[in-house]
Amino acid sequence: MTSIWLRFLPYIAALLLGAACALQLQDWRYGKQLAEQDRLHTETLNQLTMAAASAQQAEQDKRLALEQRLAASDKTHSEKMTNAQKDQALLRDRLATSDLRLSVLLDASSASGCSVPAATGAGGLDHAAIRARLDPAYAQRIIAITAAGDRGLIALAACQAYVKTVSQKPLGLE
Repeated sequence: MTSIWLRFLPYIAALLLGAACALQLQDWRYGKQLAEQDRLHTETLNQLTMAAASAQQAEQDKRLALEQRLAASDKTHSEKMTNAQKDQALLRDRLATSDLRLSVLLDASSASGCSVPAATGAGGLDHAAIRARLDPAYAQRIIAITAAGDRGLIALAACQAYVKTVSQKPLGLE
């Protein structure tokens, strides 16, 4: 019986050697496939990283552009506010020094007792509208009220410009 086994031993050894070689070849082939998959996966991750970095840079550029537009708008509105305040201060100074007097137009029907005729004569003389000068203290109060209104309107315009700028759709996201 041992002689039968000895006869088949070379065949069994050749069969086992063939199986071992087949397994080694399979291992090399799968190893090569895994390496290729790993390389493709790494390339995909690199591409995704580059795309994310470029998208982040684009968003930063958009934010910087928005900040620059807002700064320019703020500068413009600040200049308008400063100019309005200078104009109002000049007007208050002129009123205080009696260089300028404010007056109001009176209704012709309320100007009774005026010796100026309502109709023009044959000479073609045209009389100006009847005006009354305001007391300087009242004129100062009127200027203060209009100054506050002007500042409010400039601030409102600045707020509206800010909201309009911030609420606009960014380019490319339509």
